[in-house]
Amino acid sequence: MSPGPTESSGTPAGHRTSVLVVDDDAHLLKALRITLRAHGYAVDTAPDGGTALRAASHRPPDLMVLDLGLPDLDGAEVLRELRRWSSLPVLVLSARHGSSDKVEALDAGADDYITKPFGLDELLARLRALMRRVPEPESAPTVAASSFTVDLVQRRVTRDGDAVRLTPTEWNILELLVRNPSRLVTQQQLLLDVWGPSYQKEANYLRVYMAQLRRKLEADPGNPRHLLTEPGVGYRFVP
Repeated sequence: MSPGPTESSGTPAGHRTSVLVVDDDAHLLKALRITLRAHGYAVDTAPDGGTALRAASHRPPDLMVLDLGLPDLDGAEVLRELRRWSSLPVLVLSARHGSSDKVEALDAGADDYITKPFGLDELLARLRALMRRVPEPESAPTVAASSFTVDLVQRRVTRDGDAVRLTPTEWNILELLVRNPSRLVTQQQLLLDVWGPSYQKEANYLRVYMAQLRRKLEADPGNPRHLLTEPGVGYRFVP
């Protein structure tokens, strides 16, 4: 008898491990989506590196399965960008058999590596092994700062008890920052996630919107306490 979802995904009952599978092979994506869901995982897919980075920042998965041969970015590039702001476990899969590719992927931040073609049992075992290294994520639907509160479930922001109206762009920026408390989120990652890959040099967009967010949320916008700038690098939310 095949193991049930809880046993297979290596997580307690009530929590389904989420996996983001990144590959440009539509047939493989479909097969892995069906198979992993049948073994108790919640699965999202992405056909290229840009889509994967946006998905991982907007709704961080528990695990990522990442192909190295992507149409827009090399898998190692995706890993290096991901590791600027996330430590989620990544299993690299690739048709490349050379040891240099494996070394490059591991050096770029991969946690494990599996070569195509691979057996399903081995893939599932490697995913379970990765999850054993990670503590159970804590649910944080509400993030509170001294002067404002962000409800990530209701997509609602309040300041001193009053609702604050944010534009969709302002919300997307704030959400990415508060989902990564105290961590540096680079300008490139914010631009990629909020506006897309063709805007990654438009740092002026961020300056304008961060100024708007500070005026709406900070007690002293000219001397922010929570929405901080790392000059020339990115931004950081400090609770």
